[in-house]
Amino acid sequence: MQHKDMQEIVADSAGPSRLQRDLLPRTLEYIRTSGLRVGDRLTEMALASHLQVSRTPVRAVLEELARRGVLDNEPRRGFSVRTLPELDAPSATPPNEIDQLCLRIAGDRHGGRLPAEVSEADLMRRYGVSRPLLLRVLGQLSEIGMAERKPGHGWAFLPILDGEARRESYEFRLLIEPACVIAAGFRLDAGWVEEMRRQHKNFLEAPWSETSSIALFEMNAAFHEGLAQASGNRFILNAIRQQSRMRRFSNYDWAYGQDRVRVSCLEHLEILDRLELDQREVAAALIRRHLEQASVLTRAQQDP
Repeated sequence: MQHKDMQEIVADSAGPSRLQRDLLPRTLEYIRTSGLRVGDRLTEMALASHLQVSRTPVRAVLEELARRGVLDNEPRRGFSVRTLPELDAPSATPPNEIDQLCLRIAGDRHGGRLPAEVSEADLMRRYGVSRPLLLRVLGQLSEIGMAERKPGHGWAFLPILDGEARRESYEFRLLIEPACVIAAGFRLDAGWVEEMRRQHKNFLEAPWSETSSIALFEMNAAFHEGLAQASGNRFILNAIRQQSRMRRFSNYDWAYGQDRVRVSCLEHLEILDRLELDQREVAAALIRRHLEQASVLTRAQQDP
């Protein structure tokens, strides 16, 4: 199986626009972690849905990756995977411009620094951003129920970050995620397992820094979404992806210390061990325990 270095691909970015450069590493990560294999098709619609953008910039990114040898672009067949890119260490990929602004807004809302209702002009002045970028961010927040446009003027932020919403999120995930691995269509991809092991081992070995929290969350989200993908059930996958989007904007900071990072990584690796042994009922129980412990930690932080 062929591999292409991800840093080399992203570095060769003189041609694409700024948005396309933002989307390139996210697209490469999607190709590598979503279970795609050499020869598999990659559609504009699926990628646009995953990246939460329109199909126009996605098409440009796919064409750019075809130019760089990552994808094939065949008439009437579309894009397919030519080589699988190697991912960088988790801490090496910074959040893109949209994610950075989403995290800033989420942090300001959580800290009480941003009112519940605000105009677009106020947000543009506060964060020093253009209206097109702001509207894309507000559109993402609207999709996950964190913000909504007010009739006539302005935006209102919804209480998605409160303790009750987080409790309900864990309650929902406890119902859904253990079921992923015992679903009739469950199929574990060996390449995805290998990549997850590599990323988790990197976190176990690397020193912790303040900038590691976003990369930790993205790796954690990729793990849980990967199990949902392996279930073979598109509705389970869509539900877990929506949960990841909501959690991304409420988990912008890691407050539990490096010891909890180690525990979380080891729990994920144990789940993978059991799945590779086809002990799916045991893995489901481990997922339940993992989520229950995370829920307890979250409640303890909110109400010390």
